[in-house]
Amino acid sequence: MLGLYLGDGCITRASTGSSVIAITLDKRYPGIVAQALSTLRTTFPETPAHCYGHKRGCFLVQMSHPSLPAAFPQHGPGRKHLRCVALTDWQLGLTRRAPEALLGGLIHSDGARCVNRFDTELPSGRVAHYEYPRYFFSNLSSDICGIFCDHCDLLGIRWTQSRHRNISISNRSSVALLDSFLGPKQ
Repeated sequence: MLGLYLGDGCITRASTGSSVIAITLDKRYPGIVAQALSTLRTTFPETPAHCYGHKRGCFLVQMSHPSLPAAFPQHGPGRKHLRCVALTDWQLGLTRRAPEALLGGLIHSDGARCVNRFDTELPSGRVAHYEYPRYFFSNLSSDICGIFCDHCDLLGIRWTQSRHRNISISNRSSVALLDSFLGPKQ
């Protein structure tokens, strides 16, 4: 849930004064939407979580609970990439014990798994076709990119950064490790 929040979530104050978490998710991945709803319902069992049709092609997973600001202390005014976003010590304790969960949420919100395909002409003149799976993560916040990379490092996942907002994982063993607990979006 923390990864989804960091990527596609926000916490706002409702007109009633209660805190509301809202996570915008792509309709093409009903498994991720169901997982987000299930996680919210498990974490806050006394409070209903809802899923609404939102913008074209998106669902809005939403729930209201007074503990949300304490559970997600990264919330604040303005866009995440324009302010400091850091995990608290207690969050780091949890995410370091289970970095797969955080990476999964981050990739499900702001990442992708795809197959890179390309052709190249060999010195012999023959054209060779190559393809291999890779993961991407992209976020405007350098802090959130740093959190992603730090948690990749915990698992020994090799990553490269092509631009300030784009992280790529194409090393075969690193992709296999991500596939072991994540795989393509569903």
